[in-house]
Amino acid sequence: MDPELEAFIPFLPHLDLNDPVTSRKEFAARAAAAPAPDTSNMAVEDRTVSADPDVAVRVYRPRRHAQGAVVWLHGGGGVFGDLDTEHPWAARVADLSGAVVISVGYRLAPEHRFPAALDDTYAVLTWAAEHAVELGIDPARIAVGGHSAGANLAAAVALRARDEQGPAIRFQLLNQPGLDDRQETWSARNFTDTPWFDRGKLTAAWRHYLGSRPATPYAAPARATDLSGLPPAYIATAEFCPNRDEGIAYAVRLMQAGVSVELHQWPGTFHGSQAILSADVSQRQIAELGAALRRALAE
Repeated sequence: MDPELEAFIPFLPHLDLNDPVTSRKEFAARAAAAPAPDTSNMAVEDRTVSADPDVAVRVYRPRRHAQGAVVWLHGGGGVFGDLDTEHPWAARVADLSGAVVISVGYRLAPEHRFPAALDDTYAVLTWAAEHAVELGIDPARIAVGGHSAGANLAAAVALRARDEQGPAIRFQLLNQPGLDDRQETWSARNFTDTPWFDRGKLTAAWRHYLGSRPATPYAAPARATDLSGLPPAYIATAEFCPNRDEGIAYAVRLMQAGVSVELHQWPGTFHGSQAILSADVSQRQIAELGAALRRALAE
């Protein structure tokens, strides 16, 4: 474990995914207590995307943006997180990448199981492409990205857009993605007591998300048999994360299908540890996410 990160482990909050309602409240309270991000160099606007039902989004438009955009999906196991808790991260992504960030307030499980969150994400992707002129973006330079469960949605919406001949996606940014409900990889089976996120929480998250429905590739992208024709990807994994091996395997399969991939396995880190901003490795992780997105959306 990276020593800078290890020092914080005793102070990490415990979120019980078996009690989603309480976990949401605790997560929101902690996020509200965090310092507000500096958004003086960008315009921030709450919008509503017309869908069934409507989807709330928050648009971050850097004053120096390069006309590219990313549909950004928050983490939280598909169970917690919202536009407010994601505000610091969405602002950070906009600042570092120079892209317009469209943060999505998708519906949460278990009240709204798959495919609710994916439907919300696809509606926002379609809206972004159709309203590109209004948003000041190039419709040919729209990426999808997110962390953890959000990265699952980003990978899934890339599959769906390919299959349905939907909006063109320039790039997919997948940070510590949860891609496989089967939990058969070495890391998913053996990381039973890793910080912040472990096998027990992973199991609970998938149970909430799927309910009794069988998993499809749009729910668990690792189940997809054909990964050809997908957008180029940046995939980041953490050493002590149950999602680690499925992220690496997905990157390898994308490459074998002819998709350009950048894969970064961060040693000494755990799931979500980049939130410990004072650690050098966290600063490098975050900077690289922004740089990868900036490169992908450049003219």
